[in-house]
Amino acid sequence: MKDLVQYLAKSLVSHPDSVEIQETVDHDTSVFEVKVAKEDLGRIIGKQGHTVKSIRTLLNAAAAISNRKVVLEIVEEK
Repeated sequence: MKDLVQYLAKSLVSHPDSVEIQETVDHDTSVFEVKVAKEDLGRIIGKQGHTVKSIRTLLNAAAAISNRKVVLEIVEEK
């Protein structure tokens, strides 16, 4: 699933080389922290959060196949 998050994030931003994804795995939950460049933050979130909601929907659909829970967090790069 990390590959899916990475693919989606890099496809959306202007600076794909600055995308960093950190995965933390607990028993049945995976937490993905996506760091993007400051100028790409709006692109990954989208208007009124529609883009990030769509990414979360895709992740939840992929996670449902393996009976896992997924949390996606967008972190601004400093």
